[in-house]
Amino acid sequence: MNTKRKNFLPNRKGWLILPVLTVMATVITGCYYDKAELLYPDGGVDCSAVQATYTKVQTIMAAKCNGCHSARNAAGGTVLETYDQVKSKAGRIRQRSIVEKTMPPAGPLSSEEIAILECWISSGAPNN
Repeated sequence: MNTKRKNFLPNRKGWLILPVLTVMATVITGCYYDKAELLYPDGGVDCSAVQATYTKVQTIMAAKCNGCHSARNAAGGTVLETYDQVKSKAGRIRQRSIVEKTMPPAGPLSSEEIAILECWISSGAPNN
């Protein structure tokens, strides 16, 4: 008869990892938060009240963007002078000027300019 007691936890060090992983998972998931402006970048603009045309967008680009983003001075390799150039960068324009508010560097756009850009981009950036 074998009187040797069986060890139910053959590798005790291996079992210690479970509580450590549980605590780490709890800490990581507990530190989660959302930034509303990144989740909902339109800022609640009512586009039915905004006449967002490319003509108005072009005016904003000329006044606020083309000083740095023209064929003469293409900062970051980005030119925003023609409809095709602006439309191809519409998502980036939204991200940098409306969501992050890092463009233009001289100061943020007015709420009216933001509404025009947001509604124009949201409507598919039409050439009107």
